[in-house]
Amino acid sequence: MAPNAASDNGEAMTQSNRKLLGLVLVLLSLLVWSVLGMWIYMSFLGAAAWWLLIGFFAVMGMGWFFPATWIIRWMSKPDP
Repeated sequence: MAPNAASDNGEAMTQSNRKLLGLVLVLLSLLVWSVLGMWIYMSFLGAAAWWLLIGFFAVMGMGWFFPATWIIRWMSKPDP
């Protein structure tokens, strides 16, 4: 097999490498997002009204979508 000239000098990353790194990044971002949500809840919203908690959990539950979308879009780019 002939080595890829772009990968020899470190300019390009293959799609399979991006997918592996993307998987790790998505899992890490979910972990960080959930810990952040728990910290906010325990620090500031422990005794809040039920309607405020519903809004908080709705925002936190849907908020992980945006960073995960950016990571998934990056990792599914085709190889040059």
